[in-house]
Amino acid sequence: MGNGLESSSLPGPARYAETRYGRVAYTDTDPGGSFSAPPLLFVHGNSASRKVFHAQLADDFGPRRLLALDLLGHGESDDATDPERAYTQRGYAATIAEFLALLGVERAVVVGWSLGGHIGLELIPRFPGLTGLVVTGTPPVNKDTLMEGFQPTVGYAGAEDITAGQAAEFAEQITVSPPPGWVVEDVRRTDGRARRIMFASFSGGHDSDQKALVARSPVPLAIIDGRDDPFIDHDYIASLPYAALWRGAPTVLESRGHAAFLEDPSRYDELVRAFLHDNQL
Repeated sequence: MGNGLESSSLPGPARYAETRYGRVAYTDTDPGGSFSAPPLLFVHGNSASRKVFHAQLADDFGPRRLLALDLLGHGESDDATDPERAYTQRGYAATIAEFLALLGVERAVVVGWSLGGHIGLELIPRFPGLTGLVVTGTPPVNKDTLMEGFQPTVGYAGAEDITAGQAAEFAEQITVSPPPGWVVEDVRRTDGRARRIMFASFSGGHDSDQKALVARSPVPLAIIDGRDDPFIDHDYIASLPYAALWRGAPTVLESRGHAAFLEDPSRYDELVRAFLHDNQL
């Protein structure tokens, strides 16, 4: 498998689930839910879509259902009917818990990238069936450590209105240079309110204390980051206490940026498979 940049095709047709805040688009490799292993649910980052995980959705994770959804306000999903509630990390987590219930999924392993990783952390107290969590580009922070976990520059992460040029610049920051056209289009499609509201809630300390969550949660956790990620502080992430961190330390992929799973899907997926195996998931 090469990198995941050349194409953005997804397996199977788009499916849709009606949630309280709007219709959610998703990909499901096993709509019948015939496998006994808990599904893998891929959750994308700010201003992206489920297309970023197209390489993972086409890879072999054994006899296991693979799911990926577009967050509300992103991709093919609706803009939220109640943005102030839906466009926070807690709100996204509540929608995902509702989405999983609609699909009859009682257990799942979540792979979350950037904002998707923070949403995964928010699922710890909200989805009892969370059996494992993989995060990438996601420092577990609280209102007091926000500036420690992230680098000073966060691009247009909280900007409601951005130009076409700024969308391309942000797409480059979150993926690679030059960014694929479909990543730029994902940024441009995103409801700008989703960026503004999420960032205001997060930076204002209105979401969960994620530092405390990882310190006490027994849910197996893998942290897989790119060494050259422009947004996160590796020293901060490595310094935290964790209750169930895979291999006892974050895994860092050299010469990879914020979207390591997109740059190097073969290596990334290999690590996810090892995490699943080691934790008998």
